[in-house]
Amino acid sequence: METAAEPHRVQILAEVGIANLPTQYVQPPELRPDLCRGGNGGIPVVDLGPSGGDPVPEIACACRDWGSFQVVNHGVPPRLLEEVKAAGSFFFRSPMEAKLRFACDPRSPASEGYGSRMLSKEDGVLDWRDYFDHHTLPESRRNPSRWPDFPGNYRDIVVEYSNNMKNLAQSLLCMISQSLGLPPSYIEEAVGEVYQNITISYYPPCPQPELALGLQSHSDMGSITLLIQDDVGGLEVLKDGEWIEVQPLTDAIVVILADQTEVITNGKYKSAVHRAVVNNHRSRLSVATFYDPSKTRKIYPAHELVTENCPLKYQEVLYGDYVSSWYSKGPDGKRNIDALLIHQ
Repeated sequence: METAAEPHRVQILAEVGIANLPTQYVQPPELRPDLCRGGNGGIPVVDLGPSGGDPVPEIACACRDWGSFQVVNHGVPPRLLEEVKAAGSFFFRSPMEAKLRFACDPRSPASEGYGSRMLSKEDGVLDWRDYFDHHTLPESRRNPSRWPDFPGNYRDIVVEYSNNMKNLAQSLLCMISQSLGLPPSYIEEAVGEVYQNITISYYPPCPQPELALGLQSHSDMGSITLLIQDDVGGLEVLKDGEWIEVQPLTDAIVVILADQTEVITNGKYKSAVHRAVVNNHRSRLSVATFYDPSKTRKIYPAHELVTENCPLKYQEVLYGDYVSSWYSKGPDGKRNIDALLIHQ
């Protein structure tokens, strides 16, 4: 049953065929997407395969100029990418009664399970999205009994996907560290024990997509995010004041730098502001893997990257405090990391 504290699932609103968007989903005019515009150049694509050459210089340029890029020939089996998307689609196509067995706590932001509202703010505009959030690492957080058991291999797929995403994230963070002249393990060690969440997001068709967002503009709070999407499209990255569509590429994984990596690199690399737009004719599904520090970890700029020409830019932050602020205030672009800036 839905509770007073939680809105109706977006999927239900879409399936009953409402003609007008409920007011709680209407974005203020300045935040609404211009669905007739948007850059089509796409974000950089980096080939991690043996025939692609040394990827580190390309990663350095992408991290500096974009904070986001796509990787191909990344070593994650294409079969697994399709299986995790298919499992998510199966779940969201299933009867509501079955899905609500796994409902998350609407009073607790980022609680594990099936939900619609991610933030604790009661007065904020809602995203046109339903999701399932899995707590996957460290393994002490991993409790597959809290995940769907339909289709029958759902839980096995999520575990295999979690392990593959961990390996890829570690490899990418090594290359990002190397691109800055740091030891390969530097960022991984700065992050410490990793807390990984995997969120499958479902964006139903929207009756008035020009008024709504599937996911509002924000930068991710942790260290790095790895995302796959279906062929519908809708993910956009902000570059020089323009929203650039991230074109879906077969078997590619989107890499999004998050706020703690910007802090660790002393601003040499920027976390990417991104959002999801929706449409009125096709549903969209994405799978985001968040690779984050533990809440007891203190994050601060690498001493090697603080110089006379590049002075200290960010205050040290306890990651748990950062998370609490993000969920209570709301993301709103990069205002949370901007609050850590040391004004010269």
